[in-house]
Amino acid sequence: MKRLFTLLAFAFFFIVKTNGQTIDSLLLTNNEIPEKYSLTKDNNCISIQACTLYENPEIYGALIGKFKTKRIQNFDNKKDKGCVMYFEFENGFKGDGFLGPLLWGGDKPSKEHPEEYYAKGKFLIIWSFKKGSIITQTSREKILKMLK
Repeated sequence: MKRLFTLLAFAFFFIVKTNGQTIDSLLLTNNEIPEKYSLTKDNNCISIQACTLYENPEIYGALIGKFKTKRIQNFDNKKDKGCVMYFEFENGFKGDGFLGPLLWGGDKPSKEHPEEYYAKGKFLIIWSFKKGSIITQTSREKILKMLK
């Protein structure tokens, strides 16, 4: 009986650990935002394609999966500005082959379309910053730890 209880407790912990992530847990907190950056209400998307995807993800539903919720964090400092877009899908993100060409207009990021993205399970995160942004690096490190 004790063994069964231990096994059930472990299974419950594993399920909560892997499925318990929310978009809010992926956002950068005030303590995690690099020095000299601030959150802003301005939309700092770099390219129109990324902005369109954020504003209307449901129009791509047949290609990327059924959209559930989204959040955005816009950042600014004197030398760098951009945003991190967070998406959650009901049954997981399904648009890996579609998303890159949509964002970049080709097979890889460019100066005009520098967006990077990471998809895992039901989450998709898009970083819309110039190459080498410390916000992208900081956010990516957090996301990779959270969505193992």
